Amino acid sequence: MSDPRFPVLTQKQINTLKEFGTVITFEQETVLFQVGDSAYDFYVVLDGEIYMKDANDDNHILAIHRINEFTGDSSMLSNRSIPFSAYASKGASVLRIKPDILKEIISKHSGISDVLLSAFLLRQEVMLKELSGGIKVIGSEKSKETYILRDFMDKNHIWHSFLNIDVSIEAKELLVSFNLSYTDLPIIINMSGEIYKNPTIAELARLTGVLMDFEDTIFDVLVVGAGPSGLAASVYAASEGLSVVTIDGNAPGGQAGKSTKIENYLGFPSGISGHDLANRAYFQAQKFGCTISIPHKAEKVEYNGEYFTLCASNEKHIKAKSIIAATGAEYRRLPVDNLEAFEGRGVFYSATGMNASACKNELVGVVGGGNSAGQAALFLADHAAEVHVIIRGNDLGDKMSDYLVQRIYSSPNIMVHKNSNVVQLNGAHHLQYLVLDTDGKTQIIAITNLFNFIGAKPCTEWLHGIVAMDDQGFIHTGADVSEAEMTPCSIFEQRKPQFLEGSIPGFFAVGDVRKGSVKRVASAVGEGSMAISQVHRYLAELKMTVS
Repeated sequence: MSDPRFPVLTQKQINTLKEFGTVITFEQETVLFQVGDSAYDFYVVLDGEIYMKDANDDNHILAIHRINEFTGDSSMLSNRSIPFSAYASKGASVLRIKPDILKEIISKHSGISDVLLSAFLLRQEVMLKELSGGIKVIGSEKSKETYILRDFMDKNHIWHSFLNIDVSIEAKELLVSFNLSYTDLPIIINMSGEIYKNPTIAELARLTGVLMDFEDTIFDVLVVGAGPSGLAASVYAASEGLSVVTIDGNAPGGQAGKSTKIENYLGFPSGISGHDLANRAYFQAQKFGCTISIPHKAEKVEYNGEYFTLCASNEKHIKAKSIIAATGAEYRRLPVDNLEAFEGRGVFYSATGMNASACKNELVGVVGGGNSAGQAALFLADHAAEVHVIIRGNDLGDKMSDYLVQRIYSSPNIMVHKNSNVVQLNGAHHLQYLVLDTDGKTQIIAITNLFNFIGAKPCTEWLHGIVAMDDQGFIHTGADVSEAEMTPCSIFEQRKPQFLEGSIPGFFAVGDVRKGSVKRVASAVGEGSMAISQVHRYLAELKMTVS
């Protein structure tokens, strides 16, 4: 049975590809690209073989591409660095295609696109889940700084391995061999062997190619936020020929990306994790030519009557004729005095596979009564000794889907604490136990990992009141925009704001950040896709206004 990661192209497909590339024959074994390259060519084997080699062991061959097979993975659609090296065998004949040309082929030739993208996704999946290696992260499992780096790499699908300095002999030996100390932690060692002491997220993002450079131009659309609504808007905008750039301050997926298993999303009867759903959408948007750059956090936006200028972190200024605000909402923090001391050291805002290993045979807590909390509780129950679900109300089914409620009550190691609040966190350097108040009675529980999924606070601080919002910070759109709130302009003299349009023409809000939105993935995706038809209308009006 053939391996789906290594499909064989038909002769017709190869003939089509030959129109876009160059045939080369190598007299000697030749390096085609090396680990760490961020701009590298795509190759189809016409004769001979191409070997993919491990960066840490030149004698270790990870894969062999044979006649009519091809190189590449999902990083070819972005600026991410390649984690492997490739060698053409002596006498090999290959078809070489430049990466920019490959992107054009993928957007124009659906048959070839289907084959390439399916293989690219499978290769990434196997690499992340089955292969050890990648960028080395050395630090303590109980360190907040180490957790932040690992969490960013995990959510952005960056291949890495973690060496816990608390228990790993290899980690301690690496410190000695590189003449480093504990004060240098956390440490990143990239696949070329370069060392970065306590790097910032921006440095890590630039090192791995997640943070992208793009031209200084006026885009048709700027999407702020890469959750389900923002990614849906990105896919539809790019697929319909609009020039679009998408930014996010952390990772694709938003709150949905933190869901361990979404089972009520149409088309996925066995469920899909928010992590995987976001990655596929991220990949899909890039397929159509959308530029996605992370981390760029929106800080301020200005409007001059013709276009918007967004000031973002990492000193980026982005101009666009229209903006789609898809920044979503974030979980509220527990009202506990010393909370900050334990964030990343026992208190977390998502439950991923990375967290699961730290929860093995431990007592863990999940605060919140929504679907994300329910999904997290069930996921953690497979790893932890006990899971304590903590809700303020008296009915777990008040905000949680019934199928999750039934599973929670059927799980022998999940306990539900109703009418309860966390009032105290304790521990030396990491959470060791908490104090729970239930109907006025307190109890101490030895919970070492606490996952917080309470409330929803809209992420609209970056707007500084430039558009109309309610008193909680959710953006007014459509009929919620009053006459007094509308920006005086010729467009609003002719019509009212569209359903997803805010108080400034050309400014749209979708998903959880919008007042009146339904807090579900499906509705967020629907709003993101719907917004593009409204953007088209606005851009046509703008063209008539300025011409």
